[in-house]
Amino acid sequence: MPSPAHKTSDTYRGELPSLTRRLDRYFERVKDDHPLKGTVPGPNAIELWSNDYLSLSDHPVITKAQADVLASGKNSVFMSAAYLGDGTPQRAIERQAAAFLGTEAVVLTQSGWCANFGLIQSISNEQTPVYIDIFAHASLWEGARSVGAPIHPFRHNDAGSLEGSLKKSGPGIVIVDAIYSSNGTICSLANILGVSEKFGCEVVVDESHSIGICGRNGQGMVSLLGLTDKVKYRTFSLSKAFVTRAGMVAGPARTMDYFRYESRPAIFSSAVLPHEIAGLAATVEVIQDESWRRERLRKNTDYLRAHLNHLGYPVDTEGSQVIALEAGPEKRTVILRKALERRGVFGAVFCAPATPKNRSIVRLSVHCDLTEYQLDRIIEVCEEMRGEVEVENWPASLRYKSEPERPVRRAGIGTA
Repeated sequence: MPSPAHKTSDTYRGELPSLTRRLDRYFERVKDDHPLKGTVPGPNAIELWSNDYLSLSDHPVITKAQADVLASGKNSVFMSAAYLGDGTPQRAIERQAAAFLGTEAVVLTQSGWCANFGLIQSISNEQTPVYIDIFAHASLWEGARSVGAPIHPFRHNDAGSLEGSLKKSGPGIVIVDAIYSSNGTICSLANILGVSEKFGCEVVVDESHSIGICGRNGQGMVSLLGLTDKVKYRTFSLSKAFVTRAGMVAGPARTMDYFRYESRPAIFSSAVLPHEIAGLAATVEVIQDESWRRERLRKNTDYLRAHLNHLGYPVDTEGSQVIALEAGPEKRTVILRKALERRGVFGAVFCAPATPKNRSIVRLSVHCDLTEYQLDRIIEVCEEMRGEVEVENWPASLRYKSEPERPVRRAGIGTA
């Protein structure tokens, strides 16, 4: 018997017609298989859906730092961070993070969403053209929409498309991700910056999936490429490699001081708690001290990418730790998810609105603790299911085969 939620809309009374239409569309979409509701992993499952790329979530130094604060009873900052002064743990970690990143100032936020939304809301308005890569994170789009900024999307990783749009609409804010969260693409940052500089634009780079990963000490893609002076603003979700519930914005001290009291999420949400800040401070030190984690992550990533490419999957042999298996329409992606899960491999499904409608994916997030046995098992599974998931007929596979020689862009893990 179907659950009450799946009854037809005429069962309900008092719903707004607009809501009823949205509910009907949703339940029609998921009536056969919900793309995000798979099976529960068993004890020997290989889980590739976490963003804990450096496998730090249970690191003893980090967990001890958090536990010590919780045990001390000094964890009672239940207020907006706008009220916090210079002597508080939050201001101390902001200074530590600014030194780590080589920037003038950092503001800690409640999440990566709050960092992105709050920054764009604070530095743009209805007169500010915003140029945004079509695959940039949703929080960046929503920040621009919240203030009515004119939004000009440009083709993914295409500096030429950006330049064409700038010629029509003039200077503004250019927004990209260093590593794109859904498909793992590495930004053509030097080309984007070249065009942006030519037209007098300010640039925002979301480094959520590159912080901790790229560069000798994990400061991110911008630092790795020596572009710190050319990128005015950087944003970070710290729930990836930094394994905590927070975000950051980095930029000029003058703007960051303004941001604390202008960003709506910063003003109207409670501050990050002291035990989380203590864990973050410890994480900054661990990430710098344990560079072997980045090296192992790179080796695991290269190994898995090379073998998937050899098996005919539309995956570049070199790239970021985020590997996208783009099956295309949602029904194909559900088939792919089930084929993986039956064999004990669990990835994260990304579908609309996180991806374009017919470009849904199963994302495999590589981490440094994957063993050689586990990597070989993933490859074995992908070989077993090739025919079942019809990988050769995926739109992405057909596009991949038809493209000319593809440029290789490494994430720069573990390099200067």
